[in-house]
Amino acid sequence: MSTAVLPHIARDAVAVRRDLHAHPELGFAEHRTAGLVAERLAALGCEVHAGIGGTGVVGLLRGARPGPTVMLRADMDALPMPEENDVPYRSTVPGVTHACGHDAHVAMLLGAAAVLCERTEEFAGRIAFVFQPAEEGGGGALAMLRDGLLGRFEIARAYGLHISTVLPSGVFGTRPGAFMAAVDQFDLVVEGRGGHGAMPHLAVDPVVVAADVVGALQRIVSREVDPVEPAVVTIGAINGGTTYNVIPPRVALKGTVRTFSEATRDGMQARIRRIAEHACAGGNAHCTLDWQHSYPVTVNDPAEATFVRETLARAFGAQRSIETPPIMGSEDFSYFAREIPACFAFLGAGDAAHQYPNHHPAFDIDEAALEAGIAAHVELALGALSR
Repeated sequence: MSTAVLPHIARDAVAVRRDLHAHPELGFAEHRTAGLVAERLAALGCEVHAGIGGTGVVGLLRGARPGPTVMLRADMDALPMPEENDVPYRSTVPGVTHACGHDAHVAMLLGAAAVLCERTEEFAGRIAFVFQPAEEGGGGALAMLRDGLLGRFEIARAYGLHISTVLPSGVFGTRPGAFMAAVDQFDLVVEGRGGHGAMPHLAVDPVVVAADVVGALQRIVSREVDPVEPAVVTIGAINGGTTYNVIPPRVALKGTVRTFSEATRDGMQARIRRIAEHACAGGNAHCTLDWQHSYPVTVNDPAEATFVRETLARAFGAQRSIETPPIMGSEDFSYFAREIPACFAFLGAGDAAHQYPNHHPAFDIDEAALEAGIAAHVELALGALSR
């Protein structure tokens, strides 16, 4: 590994990660996290800009000579879900936890800032350490862009790392082109007519109709989308009814759609509406659909993806810098990648003790991966500014 991370920086990254894990904050409410980030960046000698895109923070580090500005990004928000880990640093906030590794992202980028602030003589230009709010559905990247992030700091390229237990600890994965899917989400309410559970013939049971809708929607991917075109339709929540013997008047469903092409994405709303309406009509019910467009496809610039993979291969060995298949998860880093050359990559943090996937209530990571993440940020920043 080219960059040696001093033991005290690696230990501090673990401590920061555990502190943030114990005190998770939801999107656009990362006030404690942003305060910690701003305080540490200032102590390192960075020029600190807070309140960008809501709770976003940028630390600007200047090299010994003028040059371009490259951006390293970490997201800060947690998820609105309970934690099932029994660890000393488990969440102290009921119903909120860092189940996607954003606590690790912040810790790694702060660690990289600590390394790079001692190496300013080695580069020409500036490094923007971007700590972004609200990646988990809030579109914090877009909020920062609308607040003038790229123009204000004259950012030329962007790089991001994301923790994943799917990859072995310390292994990096990326690919050129389309890397992560676009995502849209919807609320579908099935309206029936409530009644007594013993007299269903006098009611219109929306629970039964909603069950038909869920099954019918699965035909979209299997029968209406080109078999070689990736797509996913998932119903993530069904809510209706209050007790055993009452047929409720309505059932609410929440779903998500993930696609890799704009053509497929553009047709999904109409397909879901048509199938849901016909399934409801067959059960003498009706429905309403509320569609929310969300993150676009995350597309890695081919040249930047090659640079990232080759840089990490030199630093860590070819076996630890691999090309991975496209991933149906989504990322609002996609908004940055639409504006400037950018590359997003995954850092493995899985081992025998840490195998739950991101967004699982028992998600946790091999913290040894943090040192690799710090070193990777350093190598990418220095390499990008020497190109």
